[in-house]
Amino acid sequence: MNFQGPARDEHILDRGDSPEKASVNPMKAHSRVHPCLHLARKLVRLSLLTLIRSLCIKGGVPLPHCFDLLAVLSNDLKQWKRRSHAGSELGKGRAYLYAVGQRDVGPRQLAVVVWDGDGALVPMAMFTEFGGPIHQRPVQDLAFAVARFVQKGGSFVNYYMYHGGTNFGRSAGGPFITTSYDYDAPLDEYGLIRQPKYGHLKELHRAIKLCERALVSADPIVNSLGNFQQAHVYSSEAGDCAAFLSNYDTKSAIRVMFNNMRYNLPPWSISILPDCRNVVYNTAKVGVQTSQMEMLPSNSEMYSWETYNEDVSSLEDSSALTSLGLMEQINVTRDTSDYLWYITSVDIGSSESFLRGGELPTLIVQSSGHALHVFVNGQLSGSAFGTRENRRFTFTGKVNLRAGTNRIALLSVAVGLPNVGGHYETWNTGVLGPVALHGLGQGKWDLSWAKWTYQVGLKGEAMNLVSPNGISSVEWMQGSLIAQQQQPLTWHKTYFNAPDGDEPLALDMGSMGKGQVWINGQSIGRYWTAYANGNCDQCSYSGTFRPPKCQLGCGQPTQRWYHVPRSWLKPTQNLLVLFEELGGDPTRISLMKRSVTSLCADVAEYHPMIKNWHIESYGKSEDFHRPKVHLQCSRGQSISSIKFASFGTPLGTCGSYQQGTCHAPTSYSTLEKKCIGQQRCSVTISNANFGQDPCPNVLKRLTVEAICSPTTSTTTQPNTRGPPVMDFKPVPGLFNRKWAPG
Repeated sequence: MNFQGPARDEHILDRGDSPEKASVNPMKAHSRVHPCLHLARKLVRLSLLTLIRSLCIKGGVPLPHCFDLLAVLSNDLKQWKRRSHAGSELGKGRAYLYAVGQRDVGPRQLAVVVWDGDGALVPMAMFTEFGGPIHQRPVQDLAFAVARFVQKGGSFVNYYMYHGGTNFGRSAGGPFITTSYDYDAPLDEYGLIRQPKYGHLKELHRAIKLCERALVSADPIVNSLGNFQQAHVYSSEAGDCAAFLSNYDTKSAIRVMFNNMRYNLPPWSISILPDCRNVVYNTAKVGVQTSQMEMLPSNSEMYSWETYNEDVSSLEDSSALTSLGLMEQINVTRDTSDYLWYITSVDIGSSESFLRGGELPTLIVQSSGHALHVFVNGQLSGSAFGTRENRRFTFTGKVNLRAGTNRIALLSVAVGLPNVGGHYETWNTGVLGPVALHGLGQGKWDLSWAKWTYQVGLKGEAMNLVSPNGISSVEWMQGSLIAQQQQPLTWHKTYFNAPDGDEPLALDMGSMGKGQVWINGQSIGRYWTAYANGNCDQCSYSGTFRPPKCQLGCGQPTQRWYHVPRSWLKPTQNLLVLFEELGGDPTRISLMKRSVTSLCADVAEYHPMIKNWHIESYGKSEDFHRPKVHLQCSRGQSISSIKFASFGTPLGTCGSYQQGTCHAPTSYSTLEKKCIGQQRCSVTISNANFGQDPCPNVLKRLTVEAICSPTTSTTTQPNTRGPPVMDFKPVPGLFNRKWAPG
């Protein structure tokens, strides 16, 4: 069952009727209603809560999110009614639930919109799975969703996530969710500001703040401005007025008439007019810089590597258990380890034809997830993997058996506990069969109900090889032959010194296969160089957001860099230990630093600005404040060169700008004079700044791409503190909770 509502559907427009006009509150005056009616209402309320809980489970919503929603309903459900095109309505507004595959949320996500009661959960993008692409949500669409929510009476917005993070250790769930939980958030996984998302949202909330008095004074009056255009107008008895002009058309810009004035609305955008006259913000017009982040080499080098091979010849110890038949993995491991060995033996007679040159027998193993490595007589015969969409998979491979007793050892690997999806508490993990040998003289040999021995974890885990105190418990092999002897199930260790500077750090694990990594005994998390499948060909901000709409990284490893907190490091002798399941080259692992490498900005000469809004200035002569291009590198950096600059009608996007038919010849020299050697600079977009008007009567833009480099001079820069981490402020009476990351 799915709920849909017009607030999230570009094809359905509100007719202007306001749900707030339903003044009867069916939950009031319980003492004046018949007890049976009172009981009936309680049952209805309980049924709605039960329905929502069922939606959470069927939609694969993490239970904490579901509990948050139930708490909202329990506290704020005061009145509700039905409308022909709405789901359910709460308080003075409407609540829409979006379960699997619905419009503004991704698969197994849920968004809640409760107008005037609570708030909107706005997904920044989508979590990332090993083997999948990176999801992004354009800031123009994100700002559009938030502005649309506020224009319809919304009072609180919860960005999910506002601050990206890292699933350290084995905390990543899903299963198959990556260690990175960056989520394309305004503050990224490393704590750095992601531009233009951070800046454009900051400007959005500044614009909303200007509308405060009108927004909290009345309900909106909705006027049609066209087939896909509306005006939501708020006004107060004190004379305050604020308007939101929206264009739901996904392809065409339009010029609308409002209050006897004309306004240009780009496709899929909303303009905010705090005084019902002057536009201070449009969701589709981004006036802040775009920062290009890259991973750069650090000055820290790894010392020589040493290895220890996991012993697969004698797996059983005193903690092993034996049973007839196959057992579910998590019930055996109790999540003490990702790894569980399934071990059995088969006796092969000397008369088998494959022993005399015939075709080798085939082993077929059906697994419920998530990865499997098959060993026969201590040698790796092959591996198989599931995916988040298809956890169950089948290993099929030829096996080299010998006459006599053969030991088959199946290493089942969990890639996170299930924590999202319908009835995920019933999902199984591990080898549950059937397990069978084909191609023997006796035909099919079903091993599913044979005698199996179960060994939890790895020997290296039991000896605590990841700890500085545990590494001496085994004899490590010197690393001169590591690159030539890439073995599965191998432990590697080395030491390194902390790099200079204060940039965020990450390990480049692109040369490895699959496993886990630790630094000074702290788990960085699971790594897996799984290549992303998907469609990364195009991305447009217009139209309803869905996770597959804007994707990156197709054909590349889903995750290559793994966040290393500097607080985990010592100045020298940091211990790096990793366990590699498949085989890789640890000598190519390197410690990288994340930094801004280039900046882009593209601003029109009449870009809407808050500075041009003065509600007290009607009838007075006011100077027009021309917009500026603002550029800012990270701290410790300065602008070293201007890669592109054009005042006129430039073309292209960041990284591939080109001059248009109109171009001011002084564009480069003006930007170089203002910005070279500075950490931050600003350039006013005006004809006077560039000598003369390069093309009269044409709307011009200033487009810039600048390069940031480490500051080599000791000269004090205008602002070496860098941008603020947070600058949102709660609006009294409008936002009923304080802003907080995530």
